[in-house]
Amino acid sequence: MKAAPIYLSALCLTLGFLFGFSPAEKKSKATWIWQSEMIGDEKREILAFCQENEINLIYLRIEMNKPFDYYQAFIREASALGIEVHAVAGHPAWALASNEKRMLNIVKWVKAYNLEATDQERIRGIQLDIEPYLLPFWDTDRERVLREWQANMQAFTREVKRQPDLVASAAIAFWLDDISMPDQKDVFVSEWMIEQFDTVCIMAYRDTLAGNNGILALVEDELREADKLGKRVMVAVNMKKLSDDHASFAEEGAMEMNRQLALLPEKLGDHPSFSGVAIHDYRHWKEAAPLEPVPKARYRGTYIWRAELIGTEKAEILAFAKQNGVNLLYVRLDLEQPPSYYRDFVRQAKAAGIEVHAMGGHPIWALAESKGKIMKLVNWVKAYNRSVSEDEQFHGIHLDIEPYVMPVWREDKDEVLRQWMGNIEAFVEETKRDGELEASVDLAAWLDHTPVPGQPDLPFSHWMIQQMDHTTLMAFRDSADRIVGLVEQQLAYAQSIQKNIVVAVETKESHEGSGISFYEEGMTEMERQLKQVTKSLAPYESYMGHAIHAYDYWKNGKE
Repeated sequence: MKAAPIYLSALCLTLGFLFGFSPAEKKSKATWIWQSEMIGDEKREILAFCQENEINLIYLRIEMNKPFDYYQAFIREASALGIEVHAVAGHPAWALASNEKRMLNIVKWVKAYNLEATDQERIRGIQLDIEPYLLPFWDTDRERVLREWQANMQAFTREVKRQPDLVASAAIAFWLDDISMPDQKDVFVSEWMIEQFDTVCIMAYRDTLAGNNGILALVEDELREADKLGKRVMVAVNMKKLSDDHASFAEEGAMEMNRQLALLPEKLGDHPSFSGVAIHDYRHWKEAAPLEPVPKARYRGTYIWRAELIGTEKAEILAFAKQNGVNLLYVRLDLEQPPSYYRDFVRQAKAAGIEVHAMGGHPIWALAESKGKIMKLVNWVKAYNRSVSEDEQFHGIHLDIEPYVMPVWREDKDEVLRQWMGNIEAFVEETKRDGELEASVDLAAWLDHTPVPGQPDLPFSHWMIQQMDHTTLMAFRDSADRIVGLVEQQLAYAQSIQKNIVVAVETKESHEGSGISFYEEGMTEMERQLKQVTKSLAPYESYMGHAIHAYDYWKNGKE
């Protein structure tokens, strides 16, 4: 493509940063759903697939003969998961002047739909997929086709921009940067298209990044042009089986596609216009997905410290758990309450897919004099489980013992550790006797630097991990990097002995200094960091998920 003068390029790039885009913008990961009946038949599967594959944008083909409410529920649930839905429509013949009205019908439909939709149900953009080079007279009368296509695109973008918050986008072939516009021989079709639309999706259908015919080379000119214009570019690949093997990842599989796409942000990081990736399409991608390991189910837990809430806030707790994807509750027990106090709560939680573990603890429970308190909790839970139906039983017993807050810890740490170890051994033995209760504990993540008395080469945290079914490491930090740094070696150790780890974070206001809790950053930032934690720790089979301390603080945390 023809190069612009350097000073002009620099000016346009600067304007792009100021007005068109920000290099810090979150990248999109998109897919197409061409069969709109799928959102009725397999809504749950689609949304689960999108979550598993970090999709945050769906191009959904709209059948305009369906009522608005057919789309509302799907879009509302997608929005709740952070997934935008854009309408997609098109046909090669839509490039022709005779089909301008048909093309504009999709804009008219979306605007009418959005007027009746709530904010969570709104369609956020419209993408055109018009490929006129598939028409029989593309080669015989190309100039006419291009002129009519150009006029239709102008009519489309003009109409879309009457609704300022609606994104106008187009899917275009990578090789259109070699074809000039009629009467503008120094302007290429791709360049002209980029200027018209908010976003263009370059169909760079290849199965490798590198080389003269690789994805990077195919999109370079378009990205440079979009940089100058302050526009956005999505890079699209194909999972549909094609006659040309090199044009699709169907042969290589989803794992290889994901591996290559993961390199794009680094490879294209110098282009502020690079806006993300798109995979064509959901149906073919889903069929290829079994080539990847199935992600194991993980915990997302929280703590209920005030036992009275089981009586006063049962419905609110369960609703909060459902809304936030919680499937593990550590619930502190009031042993003065009768078993009937917990039965209904546990039954309803289990019906909602939530494991409930009975919880108790105090710093003094590390000392031998308090072993009876631990045994009282264990015996109460075992007696409770024997007296209720299976769907009302606690799944496990969880201890929270933090003796390092007591003065005696500083005076004689080794003796406290010895007594703590004795109590833990008794706890596990009694919990596991004649039953299937899980035994777990909270443990400060920094205890991997404290050796077991008399065994200087054995970290105390390793000893504790050996004893438990799962250990919840209190990695109370407010960034993914620091959380991962605190727990990674312990996860590696747990994996080596086939034990499980839950990673806990804090939302309570901390007086121990900055960097401990997500209280200041807020819950949205916490979720972003936890997502990165899961991504970083996913390779460890021992990583069982995360827990958020605690329900009271989390539900009242700032966004």
